[in-house]
Amino acid sequence: MIRKGRLTDIEPIIKLTKACAKTMIAQGIYQWNEHYPNKTAFENDIKRNELYVLEIKGTVKGTIVISTFMDKEYVPIKWLTKNENNIYIHRLAIDPELQGNGYAQQLMDFVEQYAIDNNYSSIRLDTFSQNKRNQKFYELRSYKRLGDIYFPKQSESPFHCYELVL
Repeated sequence: MIRKGRLTDIEPIIKLTKACAKTMIAQGIYQWNEHYPNKTAFENDIKRNELYVLEIKGTVKGTIVISTFMDKEYVPIKWLTKNENNIYIHRLAIDPELQGNGYAQQLMDFVEQYAIDNNYSSIRLDTFSQNKRNQKFYELRSYKRLGDIYFPKQSESPFHCYELVL
């Protein structure tokens, strides 16, 4: 079940994202670290009503943020649509023990239907340049790679920006 996130979900989400970070680091992907994602980011996501969780048998096993806010890092990107009616995906995470079972697909299906139902022009996101699995995941869903941005607290390597026009 996918539902809106609650403050009581924060601790399980932090545990989940730390497990994801550990798994990625073991694969040589230094995308998440002690700075990101963090508790404050998820608390702000809940305050803005943008956090969703994937709950399986009463336990949070995945999370995603659907935002209408464009981060300043995204400004230089030459997007395919105007900067006025878009949603931005952040912090997609699935419990490492459940990865490869279609749960990320479920969350993205949810987001894409949400965007269609609410008449958004496009869905935008970024993914780490060293995370080839994520790049393939989004490209197979018809997201177009447009340019690179940087988050120095996370990595010296760039993050690729993607957009899906609806």
